[in-house]
Amino acid sequence: MSNNAYIVSAVRTAGGKKNGSLSQWHPADLGAKVLDELILQTGIDPALVDDVIFGCVDQVGAQSGNVARNAILASSLPESVPGTSVDRQCGSSQQAIHFAIQAVMSGTQDVVIGGGVEIMSMVPIGASISDGYAAGHGLPFDSEGMKTRYPGIFFSQFTGAEMMAEKWNLSRQDLDDFAFSSHQKAIAAVEGKYFDREILPVQAKNAEGKSDMVFTDEGIRYDASLEALAGLKSVTEGGVITAGNASQITDGAAAVMVCNEAGLKKVKADPRARIVAISVVGDDPIMMLGGPIPASHKVLKAAGLSIDDIDLYEVNEAFAPVPLSWAIELKANQDKLNVNGGAMALGHPLGATGAKLMTTLLHELERREARYGLQAICEGGGTANATIIERL
Repeated sequence: MSNNAYIVSAVRTAGGKKNGSLSQWHPADLGAKVLDELILQTGIDPALVDDVIFGCVDQVGAQSGNVARNAILASSLPESVPGTSVDRQCGSSQQAIHFAIQAVMSGTQDVVIGGGVEIMSMVPIGASISDGYAAGHGLPFDSEGMKTRYPGIFFSQFTGAEMMAEKWNLSRQDLDDFAFSSHQKAIAAVEGKYFDREILPVQAKNAEGKSDMVFTDEGIRYDASLEALAGLKSVTEGGVITAGNASQITDGAAAVMVCNEAGLKKVKADPRARIVAISVVGDDPIMMLGGPIPASHKVLKAAGLSIDDIDLYEVNEAFAPVPLSWAIELKANQDKLNVNGGAMALGHPLGATGAKLMTTLLHELERREARYGLQAICEGGGTANATIIERL
């Protein structure tokens, strides 16, 4: 019989904008900060952590060489704690948390940290592809098998987002309205101090030598307006996707400590949530971004719950069509969706986003004294993860 899995602590940094306050942090050092904070919050002997699993998408340059292990070596954790890095594209740290959940449920490990880090200002999105190609190491999609199966296809998240908007009849106005609401909800959350408990303040490190403490997500546009959004040029001619209704380039780190019953005896903190169910699916790699829909259906079925049983939904705002199409297909109440804003306002630090959203979901469930939360993320290649947690 498998063990239950519990979240005992979750923390994130603020999201730093491109070339902003966190842009000069080494990924291992920023990852070490959230690891150390989890140890502090739980009171566990750090030697009792069985493993650290970090998501990171562009594992090249400063993010290469197993950034999870390097974050451990930059932290207060002893050398005896192992670490490994995973890439499930934008869902990398949600997958890291899933691997942590599976490890403690199996009983092979009792205390595992799942998280992620991405310094997109330092290691740009797609760097692992572009740097490898420039060095003569080929391209990931230049496979004969893939070209035979998908003749003439250029895999692109922007194309996928446009396809989703067309399939679900989402207009430019629909997307811009949702983007505007993301900023408005994020502003309300900051003003209400909703993020204060989940954000670990860290010292700024950027090219200008800024050194004050970073408490707040930098991507929020306090002057956002529908008029300004409407004035932005679409990414493709005649398309509906713009920089305004897509996620922001962001620097950040986040981590979640997961335990089973034996692990709970090793920490000096009460469990805050129980893992109800997890899922991962493959979906159309051309449209690419629709995976949260089948992943959510699958996780709800595994949990024996309906969408109406869920109190809060966190569906990553990679592009506005993703959460909007998800809400249509799941028949979800949009008043429960990304209630404190999403990646269009708060940013999308790729490999850290899954743990970032889980941290926000947990804290908002606690603030509202709500019960169930569902998180889903679309991922490059057409995969997606979904997780349901129950606040304790």
